[in-house]
Amino acid sequence: MVLSIAHLGPSGTYAEMAALACAQQLQAEIKAEIQLCPYPSIIQTLYSVAERQSQLAVVPVENSIEGGVGVTLDTLWQLDVLHIQRALVLPISHALLSCATGLENIQTVYSHPQALAQCQGWLHQFLPNAQLIPTNSTTEALQQLDQDVSTAAIASQRAAQIYGLPILAYPINDHPDNCTRFWVLSPEVAPQGSHTSLAFSIPANLPGALVKALQVFAERGLNLSRIESRPTKRSLGDYLFFVDIEASLDTETVQAALIDLKAQTEMLKVFGSYCIYNIEPCNTESRFN
Repeated sequence: MVLSIAHLGPSGTYAEMAALACAQQLQAEIKAEIQLCPYPSIIQTLYSVAERQSQLAVVPVENSIEGGVGVTLDTLWQLDVLHIQRALVLPISHALLSCATGLENIQTVYSHPQALAQCQGWLHQFLPNAQLIPTNSTTEALQQLDQDVSTAAIASQRAAQIYGLPILAYPINDHPDNCTRFWVLSPEVAPQGSHTSLAFSIPANLPGALVKALQVFAERGLNLSRIESRPTKRSLGDYLFFVDIEASLDTETVQAALIDLKAQTEMLKVFGSYCIYNIEPCNTESRFN
């Protein structure tokens, strides 16, 4: 049996670190050969599991500095077939990689938009005139850095090790307590865990519509650890709401709340229950590739 885990690539991304941690957890739980499968975007990563090309997907969903990862939430809502198996919280510590001899020579900085945003204060202070170019991942531009000594990229220390690139500055993220939560997703329903995630839209943009939907949790003493809005993409001011509940889907309290919530919403999607694990960055080559 081969278990394939899709993640955002190329090799050296933080998503790959989370996928490695997931593989190590699963290897201790099941007897299976595990293969990591990098994809060039988060959307392709999710579609690979929805279309049964991979068994699991590991994708970022929320950063402690920049908040929710919109593309993950939007795609999960659109696909409507994936369920959360577990959550992994990874500390994020960014480095500036470049073949330049010093910061004064850097004219362009590449990285994923989340990484650029998490380092915006440092970039403004030390590279105020550099052009910031977003990429699909933190490692997408690394193979081209040695061709232009005026370029740099924001990535992990592990990425610097993998691609043999010098680190000019570390750490450069604006806040030391920077971490990203990843979801491990599959088509299988997961009914048990410490947290449950769901999303819903409300019938109309009327006063009290959202309050009525959220009241079903308050009435039953269910704590919401997160609520986030995303545009439905239908019209301006029309939103979806993603909610995390600190309770398991298989409890009578949550089931009763969902029955009442369905009556208050236009559409309701439950993504399953899961446990949250704190993981540590991996600084070695993957033995699962």
